[in-house]
Amino acid sequence: MAGSVDRSFLDWPFFEPHHRDLAARLEDWCATHLPVAHDDVDAACKALVAQLGAGGWLRHTGAAEGERLDVRTLCLIRETLAHHDALADFAFAMQGLGMGAVSLFGTADQRAWLDRTRTGTAIAAFALTEPGSGSDVAATATIAERVQGGWRLNGSKTYISNGGIADIHVIFARTGEAPGARGLSAFLMPADVPGLSVVERIEVMAPHPLATLHLSDVDLPDEALIGRPGEGFKLAMSVLDVFRPTVGAAALGLGRRALQEALSRVTSRRIQGEALSALQMVQGHLADMALKLDAAALLVYRAAWAKDQGAARISREAAMAKLYATEAAQEVIDMAVQLHGGDGVRHGVKVEELYREIRALRIYEGASDVQRVVIARSLLGA
Repeated sequence: MAGSVDRSFLDWPFFEPHHRDLAARLEDWCATHLPVAHDDVDAACKALVAQLGAGGWLRHTGAAEGERLDVRTLCLIRETLAHHDALADFAFAMQGLGMGAVSLFGTADQRAWLDRTRTGTAIAAFALTEPGSGSDVAATATIAERVQGGWRLNGSKTYISNGGIADIHVIFARTGEAPGARGLSAFLMPADVPGLSVVERIEVMAPHPLATLHLSDVDLPDEALIGRPGEGFKLAMSVLDVFRPTVGAAALGLGRRALQEALSRVTSRRIQGEALSALQMVQGHLADMALKLDAAALLVYRAAWAKDQGAARISREAAMAKLYATEAAQEVIDMAVQLHGGDGVRHGVKVEELYREIRALRIYEGASDVQRVVIARSLLGA
């Protein structure tokens, strides 16, 4: 590849010395440990979680008692991991997203699970999406009924990341305190509870462990409730406030890798006796790619910085970061494929892998059009 990845953004005032030190140490770790083979995705994810835990990186996915998550650190780690191996980014991100509600709102007993997820000895999952409700969380149909000593859950969840390999889930269900989103609650659900089954493993264009889960009379104790009844939507949105900017950071990592691959291609490929990079049109494409990535980085790290400064909610900033960064990275990667010519769509070429990996980021944790709604409502005061 032509030169090393551009890390000059670390000199921006969003970052403190410990962020720069972490980024350098993680680069060294990635150079030794990544990428991994993706032939068996379940085995690869389990191994990655163990390696990330042993390396100490997963401790950043949850906050110790009385502390806050450092969102800039989460973003830097996701960007760096995604640059080297998108599956490593996935494995890291799900430990944070999966246990985000516990990290932010969990009791001391519930937080005991963080000791395991932050060391890589347990795998976490975030079970929100259902067959009939993706972006429309208010349409959640899974029911949690009061029973003696706890709750009984019935329903289905789908497109659950780490479904089938997770040890612990945060699951959202309707408890009925009010209509729509105000009648949801969050629960901590171990994978070995009776009545929980994996009914489908979902194959997608960039392989990740995904599954449909079915709950049939799953009994959970009172202590499984996270927060108070009816607070599930608030909990979910608070978690997404933290992790949506990190999705933009992962997109940045994929986009930066695509630009790096494109630079290598155009400086080594020759056309009519000179390097492809000598063509002004190619230079224009490269300039556009760099511009989109820097603009995306500014939005991502602006949102992360705002949260780290103590902002209660950053819904608008997070939506802008996720929307722009994922859309921009899609365009950058598409251009990298174009600059590779026929090799760009050849299986096994890095930009072809990046092309498949980036697409889902424009959908999960709130699709791009959902982010536009969030931004518009903030402008309208809705």
